[in-house]
Amino acid sequence: MKDVHHEGFWRRKKFLPLFFEHRLHNKQVWTSGERYHSKEELHPQALYPWRNQGSGVVRVKRDWIIPPIRVLENSKQIPEDLVQIKSDKIFTSEVIYKLEGPGVDQEPKNLFEIDDQTGVIRSKRPLDREKHNSFTLKAFALSPSGQRLENPTTIEIVVLDQNDNRPTFTQTQFVGTVPEFSVPGTSVMSVLAMDADDPMTDNAALSYSIIGQETVPANAVTKTMFGINNETGAIYTRDVGLDREVVKSFRLKLQVADMGGIGLTSEGVAIIHVSDINNNAPQFSPASYSMRAVENRKDYEIGRVNVTDRDDRGTGNWEANYFISNDPNGNFAIATDPTTNQGILMVVKPLDYEAQSEYILNLKVENVNRLSNKAPNLPVSTASVVVTIVNENEAPRFREDPIQIVVPESVVPGTLLKSNIAFDPDDSDLRYEISRDPERWLDINKDTGDITAKRTFNMRSLHIKNNIYHAVVRVTDAGGVSTTATVAITLKETNDFAPQLLPLSGSVCRGAGQTHTGMVLTAVDEDFPPQAEPFIFEMPYDLSVNWTVIQVNDTHAVLQPIVKLEEGEYAVTVRVSDSGSPALSAYAQVNVTVCLCDSYGDCKSEVGAFSGSSVGISFFAVIIIIASAVLLLLLLLLAVAVTTCGRRHHIKKGTGLLIGESEDDIRDNVFNYDEQGGGEEDENAFNIDLLWNPHDAPSTPGSYYPGYGVPRGKQPLRKDAPHNLPSPTYPRRPPADPTDIEDYINDGLEAADNDPNVPPYDTALIYDYEGEGSLAGSLSSNASGSSEEDQDYDYLNDWGPRFQKLANMYGPC
Repeated sequence: MKDVHHEGFWRRKKFLPLFFEHRLHNKQVWTSGERYHSKEELHPQALYPWRNQGSGVVRVKRDWIIPPIRVLENSKQIPEDLVQIKSDKIFTSEVIYKLEGPGVDQEPKNLFEIDDQTGVIRSKRPLDREKHNSFTLKAFALSPSGQRLENPTTIEIVVLDQNDNRPTFTQTQFVGTVPEFSVPGTSVMSVLAMDADDPMTDNAALSYSIIGQETVPANAVTKTMFGINNETGAIYTRDVGLDREVVKSFRLKLQVADMGGIGLTSEGVAIIHVSDINNNAPQFSPASYSMRAVENRKDYEIGRVNVTDRDDRGTGNWEANYFISNDPNGNFAIATDPTTNQGILMVVKPLDYEAQSEYILNLKVENVNRLSNKAPNLPVSTASVVVTIVNENEAPRFREDPIQIVVPESVVPGTLLKSNIAFDPDDSDLRYEISRDPERWLDINKDTGDITAKRTFNMRSLHIKNNIYHAVVRVTDAGGVSTTATVAITLKETNDFAPQLLPLSGSVCRGAGQTHTGMVLTAVDEDFPPQAEPFIFEMPYDLSVNWTVIQVNDTHAVLQPIVKLEEGEYAVTVRVSDSGSPALSAYAQVNVTVCLCDSYGDCKSEVGAFSGSSVGISFFAVIIIIASAVLLLLLLLLAVAVTTCGRRHHIKKGTGLLIGESEDDIRDNVFNYDEQGGGEEDENAFNIDLLWNPHDAPSTPGSYYPGYGVPRGKQPLRKDAPHNLPSPTYPRRPPADPTDIEDYINDGLEAADNDPNVPPYDTALIYDYEGEGSLAGSLSSNASGSSEEDQDYDYLNDWGPRFQKLANMYGPC
């Protein structure tokens, strides 16, 4: 049983079940025995093909069409029978009916049900068209075992609308604007309302209207100024007289109704602002002003002018633009204060009271926006401002800054360099002075300001940069107001120095066959270009006939002989000139050695040169000088040896090298050991630097302090202590505990620092503490064997190479 819904009718393919549409309000019943028409009018033979004449019966499969079932929303008759379906299988077997689809077993559920025995379809709850406007269900005919007896039949249920929804505006408040002085019929804005009812019915046919009008300020306008299209909601002007200066805005009370204006209603609000147009020109108030300005000042405010404008404040229709019509030099300017709309008059260039003491300015004012053609035809507002200039004591003014002076560097002291350098606008007396002149080259007249040269300029001064020397002058008027200016002196180089030839000695290879037969010459000039190079090298014809000088470039030349000369020394006179104006020149004598040269162009050895020389000191004389120097050195060494031997034999008894005054007072001034202790068993020994003790130094006049090489008799004295005071006591005994070594040394340093008899600088002290526990015996034991006779030092030869020097010094001569 397959049913297809098509344009309001049922179509049945196979069997003809009975269908009923049962409405309680009219008890209408549809049966399959009644004739239904499809869209096209069917021919009887098409509906009943078995009535056609011909052989056999032809059965054409046709579908019957059933119209949708219409159900009114919000029905109070619940439950309500909607339709009954039956299958032709009821004549042969038991049939059970089932219903599926939205409203039954799909969302929204439990809206419809079917009697499984009778096939009656009912509504279980009131329907809401605004939520679901139609339902498409499927009905099934099943056997008791659940077997489908026929194809399912589609049933469409349409929910009919009721006017159960009020129309509502889409906004709580509509806002629009309209320019002032708009003509009637000018569109202002549109409002919109919505109705949830069926738009195809009158339930959603809306009608708009204006039911009230208010103004801001209140009661500014009493006539109705706006109308509304009742179908579209478009609001428009309907009368003249919209003036923003009179009324700022309107508040309209709106109403919308359905059913074409006779149904349900709702209300809304529309705010309409009257926008400003530039229909009011700004006007000066008042039209004349008087102000004061101080001379010699700029960029400051001297006063303000006021205007009135009835247009909307803060807009371009209200904002003013000011103009000065008679200020050709641009001494003044006027700007607009954005908050107050006042004109701010300022001085932008310094004014001079002596030149002009009063200005009369003509001002004009306009709006930023162009004036509307609806504005009154009035002339542009103008105002006059009288500006009085206040005189003040002006500072003196220099006629130029910097003061430019161009002079030659060799200007004569006392020369006038510049005059009439400054003036005073108030015609007061001026005093001049030089506030900066690092080289003290300038002088200035205190009354006239004339600048003169005090000394000759020097181009080599460190204060000259790019040939310009800078100084500063100050001028002060009678009121104490002063100003300064820079003096820029451009020095023109003059030819003050003659060039000097270099070098003044050299060598030239003998023979024309040599590659290098000339001596390169150059020159130096203390002047700067263009008073220096290029140099011109010349040979005086009457002084050096055998030589010539060849110019190489602007700064160098080559001196060479023009004839073959013998080896020897030659004095050649050369003249060098600069390019100054006027040019200066100098003569110089060049000592040239003509010699034999090797393959590289260099002179050969001195021996060969001396032996082959015919001039100067002979070779044999040099040999005699060298031999005399060697002999003198030998005699000096012999005298030193004799003095040493004599000193050794004059050592007094009991004062030998290894004998001390007591066992406790034996000390060595110099220790030169390769080890710093008594061997492996010397556990208390430390690697202590040997410091010199001034008390161990020899006291003989002329003796030297160790490490300083300063004779005792020439010892420098300390200035921070009196002379010839006794020296403090220096530590004698080593500490018992080696850990006190630091204290032991610090005590000695402190004693030396407080000793007024030591040199005025840090002095190294020598201590004889070499450690404890050494297996070697003390040298003090040598004192026990001393006698009144001279000691024999031959045993020093047996002590090894380390004592060989002592053996040589104190052994037999």
